Amino acid sequence: MTGTDRYTTFLRLLPSGDNVGEQPLYPLSMTETVILGRDPHCQVVLDPLVYRAVSRRHAEVKPVLGFESPEGTRFWQVGDLSSANGTLLNGERLREYRVLQPGDRITLGQNGPEFIFECQSRVIPAPPPPSANVNLPSVTRRKPPSVPDRLAATSPPRRRPEPDAISLTQLFPILSTGRQLTHKAYLLPGGITVAFVVLMFVAVGNPLAFNMLLAAYLAGAAYYFVYELCGKHKPWWILSGAAVFTLLLLLSPVLKLFVFVFRQVLPGDLPTGDAPVALPILLVKMFFGAGLMEELLKAIPVFAAYWLGTQLRSPNRERIGVWEPLDGILLGSASAVGFTLLETLAQYLPEVYKATLSSGEGAAQLASLQLLIPRVLGSVAGHMAYSGYLGYFIGLSVLRSRRRWLILGIGYFTASGLHALWNTVGSISPVFLALVGLLSYAFLAAAILKARELSPTRSQNFATRFYK
Repeated sequence: MTGTDRYTTFLRLLPSGDNVGEQPLYPLSMTETVILGRDPHCQVVLDPLVYRAVSRRHAEVKPVLGFESPEGTRFWQVGDLSSANGTLLNGERLREYRVLQPGDRITLGQNGPEFIFECQSRVIPAPPPPSANVNLPSVTRRKPPSVPDRLAATSPPRRRPEPDAISLTQLFPILSTGRQLTHKAYLLPGGITVAFVVLMFVAVGNPLAFNMLLAAYLAGAAYYFVYELCGKHKPWWILSGAAVFTLLLLLSPVLKLFVFVFRQVLPGDLPTGDAPVALPILLVKMFFGAGLMEELLKAIPVFAAYWLGTQLRSPNRERIGVWEPLDGILLGSASAVGFTLLETLAQYLPEVYKATLSSGEGAAQLASLQLLIPRVLGSVAGHMAYSGYLGYFIGLSVLRSRRRWLILGIGYFTASGLHALWNTVGSISPVFLALVGLLSYAFLAAAILKARELSPTRSQNFATRFYK
């Protein structure tokens, strides 16, 4: 006798507390998604009075369509629906969809209801081949039950809440979501914004303090955008340390050494005064005196982080050091933040203030503020773009160490070229400046997307959503 395998998959709710009765079974559909939550419209409805930590639409289990084995085996995957308390698979919090294996445990929240994914096979005998010499008795065949009938036969009766029922967490949402606000509702960025607003109110009347606070907030906001786009967790004290490292380099004798090499030994002496300079000559001077010099200086913290990582053991080695392109982008962009802040506050703003002081102190302060805002916000298409792009190549050289010098050379000269092009076209037209800025940001964005694709830790990337 031959047979054909058929599989029945379902979720079994495990007993909790004093509930040691029969374990409910929730069959899974081969074509439709099964939603778990407190919402009455979910396929698996959980009592909100019993499971208060469960969100209205907490998690989902759905079939992986188009991936059926020749034997007829199908696959299901589980994913969290941005719930307040998260979903755990075998004790590990879900950050992307995971394919289920028989025996996997799905927990809604840290101490919430727990389900077991089970798969049972049954054998259905195939009918014998017809024979001319055998008289088969007539058999009345019963129509197999439909899918709704099978679900109704195997599913336990669902306990639906009363329409007017209301829980304590519905009246006071902070009681159920307070622990997850820092991850789910941007509580930390909001709190930082409130803190800066209060400090800027306090600094009213003190232009220097006000400008420093505003510049720090705008630079942090621009960097946070790049950080979210990269999608890799990196300790903030490491990123802040890269910015401070660059700032200290600019205040140290290292800057004078760089100026001597790139602007006196090499043809990078920047033009002064109003004397006209031919565009090709200006581009060469900017390439050596601004591009090569400043990009190498901003890359020093990235190389320092890489060296520091080699001296540590895992996992601190990966958390602190540079082991992939995303690490280089994050650290290079952070280094650019320190460079931008010091360059803007210590060089450009004092120059503008002195140049417009003859029109009154109020006019000078307004001119300084009008320069500060676009320079700091624009760093995402300026210094952060060049340094982040070079950081991509530094991280790539770690992954492809055999071609290290070729990779570093291409990244260094490309980033320096974009930097020099920006400085050169600034004196021609704002339209060309906008085009170069857009081009620089496009280079950075392309590097980030490629870095996410190459990342060895792509499955943990919070900016990448894909099915495993």
